[in-house]
Amino acid sequence: MTLASPAAVPRDDEEAAAQKSGTSPLVSHARPFIAFEKVSVRFGKGDKKVQALSETSLSVREGDFVALVGPSGCGKSTLLKLVGDLLKPSTGHVFVGGRELGATPIRIGMAYQNPTLLPWLSIRDNVMLPLKIVPPFRSAFRAKRKGEFRDRADALLAQVGLAGFGDKYPWQLSGGMMQRANLCRALVHEPDLLLLDEPFGALDQFTREELWQIMQELWMAKKTTVLLVTHDLREAAFLANRICVMSARPGRILDDSTVAFARPRTIDMTYEPDFVALNQQLRSLIVEARGGTGIVQAGGH
Repeated sequence: MTLASPAAVPRDDEEAAAQKSGTSPLVSHARPFIAFEKVSVRFGKGDKKVQALSETSLSVREGDFVALVGPSGCGKSTLLKLVGDLLKPSTGHVFVGGRELGATPIRIGMAYQNPTLLPWLSIRDNVMLPLKIVPPFRSAFRAKRKGEFRDRADALLAQVGLAGFGDKYPWQLSGGMMQRANLCRALVHEPDLLLLDEPFGALDQFTREELWQIMQELWMAKKTTVLLVTHDLREAAFLANRICVMSARPGRILDDSTVAFARPRTIDMTYEPDFVALNQQLRSLIVEARGGTGIVQAGGH
């Protein structure tokens, strides 16, 4: 596992340019796509005040896949809510797309542990919902919903193994199938940023592993910037380019590491010694963050 600061993880093209120029590949002047600058979050006042997130700085480049891991209640989901503009920082600044959050709208896709599909809509209509709401698609939705937008939804459904299920309803699908449709809904409007909050946590191991592979294929095809919150260290190491380990509340980033395994990654790779060693190192960091108490499983919750 290679340790690096958030702003110093080189891309392949940066490394090549650095080799030609003779400069260090660890020095990057590119503006981060996401930046937390001395951000903290407090809830409540007076005696009831709770410090959820300590002063935290983090940068994420466009196209990065970053996993956030750590003890329950450490602020992982808080960081996602800050980026999604669902929560305001108590101190500091959050920048997305090079500007302070709210200055310029960006398209965001979200997927959570529960698919939250609308039961009265077909799977296809559930997937198309962002196209009905999010600009610039919403202005053309009425004209394109039975043509271009329908084709777009069906193509995504086929990509995740749900070809022919567009006319079904959520109650007719298994949990794993609903989560596949949920991923399609998060991606159908071509988001600049994808926020994943334990989207595979409620699934059985085999379905979860299957969806890891689908998520990897989708990311490799789209290179959308992704922030993933997970308790599953094996999942983090399989999917992410970087893993940030957070401390117990009040949360802060203890470690920011690159994941050097080549893509496409396979499930078999997760049982190889280097992969297991990475999981054990992450586990040790989280056990330490919890004060040495509790049980953390390298391969699961």
